[in-house]
Amino acid sequence: MILKPTRRGVAVAAALGALALAVPESAHAAPQAASALKWGACPASSDAPHGTYCSTLKVPLDYTKPNGRKITLTLSIAGLANAERTLVVNPGGPGESGIALAKMVWGSLPQNVSEKYNVVSFDPRGVGASTPVSCGDTAKLIKHPASSYAPANPLQEKKRRVVARRVAERCQVKSGALLPYITTENAARDMDRIRAALGRTKLDYLGYSYGSRLGATYATLFPQRTGRMILDSVMDPTATSYAAQFQQNPALQKRAQQFFTWIAKYDSTYHMGTTETEVSAAWQATRKKLAAHPAGGRAGSTELDDLLASAMYTNMEWPSLAEMVADYRRGDASALLNATDQLAFGGVNPSQLAYNCVDDAWPRDWNTWHKDTVASAAEAPLFAWMNTWYSAPCAYWKTAPVKPVKIGSTKVPPVLLLQAADDPATPLAGARRMREALTGSRLVVADSGNHGQYLFDTNDCMDAHGNRYLLTGKLPAEDTTCKGVAAPTP
Repeated sequence: MILKPTRRGVAVAAALGALALAVPESAHAAPQAASALKWGACPASSDAPHGTYCSTLKVPLDYTKPNGRKITLTLSIAGLANAERTLVVNPGGPGESGIALAKMVWGSLPQNVSEKYNVVSFDPRGVGASTPVSCGDTAKLIKHPASSYAPANPLQEKKRRVVARRVAERCQVKSGALLPYITTENAARDMDRIRAALGRTKLDYLGYSYGSRLGATYATLFPQRTGRMILDSVMDPTATSYAAQFQQNPALQKRAQQFFTWIAKYDSTYHMGTTETEVSAAWQATRKKLAAHPAGGRAGSTELDDLLASAMYTNMEWPSLAEMVADYRRGDASALLNATDQLAFGGVNPSQLAYNCVDDAWPRDWNTWHKDTVASAAEAPLFAWMNTWYSAPCAYWKTAPVKPVKIGSTKVPPVLLLQAADDPATPLAGARRMREALTGSRLVVADSGNHGQYLFDTNDCMDAHGNRYLLTGKLPAEDTTCKGVAAPTP
C-alpha cells in the first residue's frame, strides 16, 4: 500500500496519545528474565512515550550472509514483566516508526488481556531508531504552495518527473548500500530474530495496514512459529505496490463522497450545501480559489488535496477539516495555514520509498504510468495523480526489485482478519483475497470506512473479536460482520 508522508500507517494518531498517557506508571517494569534483551531507557530522539523501555538487537543486513554485516533494530516494550505472552505489533506504512506503539496498544487493551500480554514493537530496518535509510535533504525539492498534482500540460508533468528522479538519485547516494536489503521479507526474518530474543517459541502478532503484509509474510516463512495473529486493515496479497495504488484511488474517491455527504448533513454549521453534489461543487470552488490565490502564499489547492487525503483514513478528522475549510471560506485561513505548515515537515519518507520501490517491480516506462493514471483519474479525479506522484521515484529507483514472498500455503495457521467495508487505503476486495490465501482464517468486516479497527475505532464489536481471540486463540466459527462506528457530530 502506498501511504503518504502526510499520513500515519494506521488511522490511530488522534486516539492513541490520550490512551497511552492514561497507563499508570506502576504497571510497567523492565523485563529481564527469559529474554536475551536488556531493557532500559529509550533513545532521546525516538518517539517512545515516557514509561516505555527500549532495547536493541543486532540482525544480519543480508540473510544470505548471516555472518556478514549487522544492522541494529531498536525495540520498545510496555506491560507486565512476567506476562504469560508477548504481542509484537507493527503500525504499518511501510516505513513507519513503531517505537511509540507498544505503550499505546498495551494501554488500550482491556485488563484481562493486558495482564496476559506485554507488548513489544520496533522500528523496522531502515526506519527511525533502527539502522535508518536516508535520502538526504529533500526539503528544497518540495515547496509550498506545491504545483497541482494533475498536470495541466506536458511541461508540468515533466517538472514533477524531474523531482521524482532527483529523489531517487539522492536516496541512492545516501543509502545505496542499505537499499537492496530494505524489504518485507527481511523485516519478517527480523521479527523471527525478535521472537527468539524474547524467548518465545511462537510469535503472537498484531499488524495494521502494511503490517498485515508483514505479518502474512512472516506466517508464510515461519508457519510453525506463528502464534495468535491479528491482521487489521488488510492488504491485497496478490497485488503489486504499483497495482495497489490504483486500487486505492476509487476507494479514496468513494470515501470523499461520503465525507461530502456528511458535511451536507450539517449545512447550518459549515454552509457548503445540503447535498453531496452541492458540497462537492463548493469544495471544487475552494480548490480553484486556492489555486489562483494561495492562502498566506503557501496553502494552495495541492495542500488542500493532501489534507483531504489524510482525513479519508478516519472520520475522526472530518469535523476539523470541514471547520478548517468553512473558516477559510468565511475569511479566516489561520487553521488552514497551520495545517499546511505541519505538512511542510513531512516531505519525502525515505524508508517508505525504500520498501515500496524494492518489494515489487515497478514500470520503468513513464508512458505506462501516464496512461494508467489518466485512466484512473477518470474515476478518481481527486486522488489519481496524487498517488502517482508520491510513488513516482520508484520509476527511477536504482536498486533492483526483489521477488516478493508469495503469501499463503497449507502450512500457514488460520489467523484473524479485521477490516472496514469502505476502507480507502486497503479496500475490502484485498482483504477477501488475503482470506483466500490464508486458508481457514476468519474475516470480520465493520460497516464503516475507518482504517485501523482493533482498539482504536471505539468499536466494541470489533474489539470483542480481537480480545476473545487473543485470550483463547479461538476464531469465529465463520466470517462475520460488525456495525460500524458513526462519524462524529460537529
